[in-house]
Amino acid sequence: MKAIVPREIIDAKIIKDFVVEITFDNLQKREVDLRPFLGKGVFKSLLKQRNFRRMKLDAELGTICWPSGADIAPDRLYSAS
Repeated sequence: MKAIVPREIIDAKIIKDFVVEITFDNLQKREVDLRPFLGKGVFKSLLKQRNFRRMKLDAELGTICWPSGADIAPDRLYSAS
């Protein structure tokens, strides 16, 4: 049976430092360490915890994002976990 690849994130919460618990629309929950995504371009400012903690779920985009304009595609997060 082929695994159902998620299209969207339906819930996300920071659980420690740069680790986020993500619930995908296929109802799988995964803990994802986001450090590998941080440090360059729009993600550079997110290395500061106070900026990283401003993460929110954007229901329209179906993924997590930050006020800096940074966001990460759900499929990238799914495969990173």
